[in-house]
Amino acid sequence: MTTRIPILRMGGILLVTIQVDLQDQTALQLQDDLANKIQDTGASGVLIDISALEIVDSFIGRMLAGISSIAKVLGATSVVVGMQPAVAITLVELGLSLQGVRTALNVERGMALLAQAQDEDQSADPQEADLDADES
Repeated sequence: MTTRIPILRMGGILLVTIQVDLQDQTALQLQDDLANKIQDTGASGVLIDISALEIVDSFIGRMLAGISSIAKVLGATSVVVGMQPAVAITLVELGLSLQGVRTALNVERGMALLAQAQDEDQSADPQEADLDADES
């Protein structure tokens, strides 16, 4: 049986807190679950807290990049927060720069990045912002 990572909804943000070392199957399940949750909720942001992870291998690094790309294609901005220094060093040594993945030191800074991205999206497309206001 695969361990499932909980995905919590806070307004338009999905919060994923990874509390266990990710096995490959768990990471794949998280990718699927998160994609479905973004589609079901219409979330505009995803915050992935990896502060409890002490080890990240190349597969998990690629999965984080993949999750970020999937979120982007589905219209959500993602931010990975809480990366331990040893994890960052390992990713760099493995040659994984996590291209296109936004990162922040902690949840507070990650939420600020998501808010900033949402503001930029609304100012970049005034018609979409007007449509959102009309639906309220």
